[in-house]
Amino acid sequence: MIRSPRIVPVCLALRIAAVCAAFGLQPACAQPGTAAPIDDDPPPATVERDVHLFVVQKDGSVEERDDTLLRANTAAGVDAVAQRDVWFNKDLETITQLRAGTIDPDGSVHPVGADGIRDVQDPQSAGAPMFDDGVLRTVIFPGVRPGSRVHLRFVKRRVKSPNGGGFSYSVEPSGDPVDFQQLIFDLPADLPLHVDARGYAALAPVTANGRTRYAFDYRHGPYAALEPGAVSYSNWGDRLMVSTVPDYAAFARRYRIDAADPTATDPAIAALASALSANVADPREKARRIYDWMRFNIRYVALYIGQTQTMPHRAIDVLRNRYGDCKDQVALFVALLAAAGIRAEPALLNLGTLYSLPSVPGYGGDAIDHAITWLPDLGLFADTSSGGIAFGYLPGGEMDHPALLVDDGTMVRTPATQPRARRARLAISVGDDGNASYAYRVEDAGATAEPERNLFRRVTHRRAQRIAAARLRATGLSGTAHLDTGALGPTDGPFATTMHGSIDHLTWTDGTTALPALSSLAGGIRTQVDGWLAQPRRTQPFVCIDGDFDETAQITLPDDVRVTDVPADASVDGPYLTFASHYVFDPASRTVQITRRLHTRFGKPMCSPQAFARMRDALVRVQRDTHAQIVVRATDGASAGGRWKGREALAAQTDD
Repeated sequence: MIRSPRIVPVCLALRIAAVCAAFGLQPACAQPGTAAPIDDDPPPATVERDVHLFVVQKDGSVEERDDTLLRANTAAGVDAVAQRDVWFNKDLETITQLRAGTIDPDGSVHPVGADGIRDVQDPQSAGAPMFDDGVLRTVIFPGVRPGSRVHLRFVKRRVKSPNGGGFSYSVEPSGDPVDFQQLIFDLPADLPLHVDARGYAALAPVTANGRTRYAFDYRHGPYAALEPGAVSYSNWGDRLMVSTVPDYAAFARRYRIDAADPTATDPAIAALASALSANVADPREKARRIYDWMRFNIRYVALYIGQTQTMPHRAIDVLRNRYGDCKDQVALFVALLAAAGIRAEPALLNLGTLYSLPSVPGYGGDAIDHAITWLPDLGLFADTSSGGIAFGYLPGGEMDHPALLVDDGTMVRTPATQPRARRARLAISVGDDGNASYAYRVEDAGATAEPERNLFRRVTHRRAQRIAAARLRATGLSGTAHLDTGALGPTDGPFATTMHGSIDHLTWTDGTTALPALSSLAGGIRTQVDGWLAQPRRTQPFVCIDGDFDETAQITLPDDVRVTDVPADASVDGPYLTFASHYVFDPASRTVQITRRLHTRFGKPMCSPQAFARMRDALVRVQRDTHAQIVVRATDGASAGGRWKGREALAAQTDD
């Protein structure tokens, strides 16, 4: 998602990195938090003045006049403001004027010369000739240093609307303090502007000479950063959405007209649907086979919805080219399903951790920016562009979202929860020298199984081993790791990985050692709970995903150490989770066995700060248990028995 200290146009990136969306992970881009700063550090940059005037005509043509003055306060601010990009669609828009320059702290002005302005193709469309209309006019400011200001003015003209004649604009704060910002919309008097404003002050509309001018002022001091794991700022923060389309039903009707495709019944599409569903009677299985073919054969090209034409490319062209953006993928998927006798329609929503849409329709990072498919007879949504998601599931960034059904013109919600389970088995055998061998098996089921399988389906063997080593390090252990996977051919059902290797210095050969009472490597109960508690007190809603975790470990110790302390069992039953742990030490086999089980029941992917306050004590108790330690003391003498049995112990656990 594009964010910058200046307002960006309505049409923002369709997709943040898929792994971020998959299970509620936060995007890597910065967002503002609450109104007050969290510390006294100066903000990197400040928006001193930012004025945008849009002159809209009835035919959908628009002239945009922007005048932006930014100040770099720190070295980080220099990096943020010294280069600005103006996006335009070369087939629909032209930049008729552009002036820019750097203003020194003493007032000296350094204009940007012709060599500091260049056009480059939008990198999102690289390698996709169907989408070569997106261009970035990059402005590079000279001599920017802390205290400098950069001034950018431009005029952009759009000859026609990419949105079926409608106009909409979405504004979200960049996170930099704003001294003054004004957005002005000049429209024909008989073309009403529908508004959803939060934090933006609406001035009284002024009508003269057959036109009405709407203006909105905005000022804001330093923002606090988003708390770890927080959802999108726009769920509660400032935003502005304006649109000439009166409601979502009308918005769906415009999309439906744009998406009409005479090639949807092309014989090539019908032949492919027939081949994919041959000898299959069950509609769900037919749909699954078509879905899997789509995600493995039609490359997803992440572009913009709203800036480029909202009309999908023709389904037959998407099939021939083997790539497309989300709306193109929907067009081909719906056509293939129809050829197989399965009803389907596009569904429009926001991709990410935004769980409500503005009251007025439009495209944008805080509005509609993504298209998926609704299969009414099967009662499920599907997103072929997600790549690593099994049929019947959705990425986390699409759960519990309002979705506009294009054919019906009605607003529904995607499912709030979906099955997710993780079963871990860990066996560690400590040698006389304090080093250990281990064997580890994890089985994912439900929503997380296919993303894990798809990860290893798409990486090299060498990369897979690096992932294994990283998971060992993320657990706080050093040593070696070798990873093997289950079958990569299936596209649904549980998926397992196994790891084995060595751990350095798990116990000391003299004195006392407090070794971690592990029941899983990184990614298990401990990782989940640490993530929720990364913010000790929450003031912002946060991502909370339901799941079931089952972990068992056994740690076999050498004869020359004496176990002095084993953690006590724990049991936690709170309003949002149930947890239990159990510890057993068998002196005969020198083995400590650990079991932990966690079940969460949030019921939706966004939890409030008040919910966090209610669950915090329970989470802290679980965290304390997952960080528990087994205390051992070295004794004189050693025995050669009972060493290096990690794999054998794991096999015994698996058999049980």
